[in-house]
Amino acid sequence: MAGNLREPGHYIPTYLKIRTKTGKIVALRPKPAQQMLLDLVERERAAGRPPRILILKARQLGLSTITEGMMFHDSVTRKLVQTLIVAHRDDSTTKLFRMNKLFFDYLPPKLQPMCKHSNAKELVFENPTRDPGEKRRRPGLMSSIRCVTANDGMGRSETLNNVHLSEFAFWKGNKNEILSGVMQAVPPERNTLVVIESTANGYNEFKDLWDGAAAGTNGWTPLFIAWFHEAEYRMEVAEGTVWDEEEQALMAAYGLEPEQMAWRRWCIRTNCHGDKRVFQQEYPSTPEEAFLFSGTPFFDNEKLLLRLAAAPEPVDVGSFVYPEPEAGEAPTDWRWASDRRAGFVRIFTPPEPGVPYVIGGDTAGEGSDKFTAWVVDNRTGQQAAEMEFTFSELLYARQIYCLGLYYNQALLAVEINFSTYPQRKLEEWNYPNFYVREKFDTYTRKAVKSFGFQTTPQTRPVILAGLHAVVEETVELVVSRSTLRQMLHFVYNEKRRPEAEEGEHDDLVMAAAICHFARSQQRMSMDSDDGADTSNWTEDMWEDYRAADEAGKRRLRKLWSGK
Repeated sequence: MAGNLREPGHYIPTYLKIRTKTGKIVALRPKPAQQMLLDLVERERAAGRPPRILILKARQLGLSTITEGMMFHDSVTRKLVQTLIVAHRDDSTTKLFRMNKLFFDYLPPKLQPMCKHSNAKELVFENPTRDPGEKRRRPGLMSSIRCVTANDGMGRSETLNNVHLSEFAFWKGNKNEILSGVMQAVPPERNTLVVIESTANGYNEFKDLWDGAAAGTNGWTPLFIAWFHEAEYRMEVAEGTVWDEEEQALMAAYGLEPEQMAWRRWCIRTNCHGDKRVFQQEYPSTPEEAFLFSGTPFFDNEKLLLRLAAAPEPVDVGSFVYPEPEAGEAPTDWRWASDRRAGFVRIFTPPEPGVPYVIGGDTAGEGSDKFTAWVVDNRTGQQAAEMEFTFSELLYARQIYCLGLYYNQALLAVEINFSTYPQRKLEEWNYPNFYVREKFDTYTRKAVKSFGFQTTPQTRPVILAGLHAVVEETVELVVSRSTLRQMLHFVYNEKRRPEAEEGEHDDLVMAAAICHFARSQQRMSMDSDDGADTSNWTEDMWEDYRAADEAGKRRLRKLWSGK
């Protein structure tokens, strides 16, 4: 028995007891959602990292319980462990303390450490004797568990080994300041543990923390747990039940069973007052669903959420590399280079010979710091690739130049509102295929043809209306999760102008809108002069073809396909 005491996977289900909703005392046997957290903590430690876990969850999945179990286990089996439990309300603080007290009271007597005292909010595992000599000889673990309600000064003068921050999104006061004070007290050691778990509460500090964790920029490891990970969220399906289109899509997207959908339908009707948006916040299927939208959505967010659930990962991520060009010259001898860690071009469908492509580009400006491009197969309108980064105009010009050539000399429609530099460079480099617009020449008093797309008060509503129609009628044409997430946060402001919510981006949305608008200037069918038969090409041949420049591609088509 003693050999397993430091193993949470053995100790927790064997020795810890909990009180069920029906008042029974039973063993804490981890359910699937709880096991997800246990496994993640183990993986982080195996990788040599101190676990810093940020949990976005549906309601009543037992994440607080298993977190308490892990920290209680550490506190009663190791010396000098200081554990801090923080809840958002006094009643929740009391509940979490009582959970720890129950753990202690139901431990086998041989496993109960000496306990100095047990007041309303603290367990101190020390020898309770008043004899100084006895205390020196047998001090006990000198560990403790303290439960408090979130406040400004907590944790600042301590050294903490375990911290559980419960329902962080609902804390009062300056959440970030309180969190910073607590985190300064936790050393960056592998055997420490910090868990923040919360349901969503609109757009606040918890949303910012989650976004940073999801992007990998703030040191927290994100863990999202959906409502359907709870095995108890099931109900018997009534005879004759017919599922609507949305329910069928949910079952297909997440592999859900009819009994789970029956519970979802009941929960919306009974627990959420018939309001599906309440269910989405309290029992989300995705992180995006958890954070309800503060504005009036421009797109149909139900369609976007379902599409997001089924959206694929890119088949490749990277950028184009080339020898440093002479000053002002175009990139030459360029090639595609895969780099999933640092790449900023996401490929969903590699270019195919003879296929017509269109690229829409949105340059940084008007508060935006992103350069983006969006690529579609013009036969179908299906997204093939996208580019997104925060670097220079020159790099953008070079990368979109290579991207266009890579996709069969795609039609390029690059926005020129805030800078004409990328468009001018592309023209200097004799890029062969541009979107053409008409502009009025004030000198000749005539309309003249010009390259590049200009977003104006007149063109902006038109291109956005076109993209809205794409999402409404054929949302499956949008492949990128990054674009879908931006669309979810594209809303009407107080003046009914559609734009990104505060703190969000719409660069990919605008690139997609420009791209779809420009499609009419590109052919819709395969190039008969370049219709190489690729049906017998092997994957190695495709890899060589994609890595070649345009001249090389022509040689390979001739060699392998007679074209």
